[in-house]
Amino acid sequence: MSKNDSRPLSPHLGIYDLPMTAKLSVLHRGTGAALTAGLILLVLALAAAASGESSWSAMQGFLSSWFGYLVIFGFTATLYYHFCNGIRHLLWDMGKGLEKSDQKQWGTVVLAATGVLTCLTWVIALL
Repeated sequence: MSKNDSRPLSPHLGIYDLPMTAKLSVLHRGTGAALTAGLILLVLALAAAASGESSWSAMQGFLSSWFGYLVIFGFTATLYYHFCNGIRHLLWDMGKGLEKSDQKQWGTVVLAATGVLTCLTWVIALL
């Protein structure tokens, strides 16, 4: 069997622009995985707190570092995105927002709500 180099290549993700619903679907699955990692970090923090002052001091040192704040900020954003997009999916289950014209609008609402809720949480937390 010989390779035919004259055949056209199929478009790949680098060429094909996915619709917003597909991008948000991939992001929803990714945030679900990230939330799992964040919950593992929460369990480790609780275990450190239960293990004594030295363990908690080490965990607190990590969580209060710039990288720890970045991880917690990312966890907050993924939590709110997954929550807001889950509400959108519940609305779809009720038959609302399924029209093609509504898809981009609701996707934008989900992203905006994620940003507002994340920023609001951090502003309140840092006061």
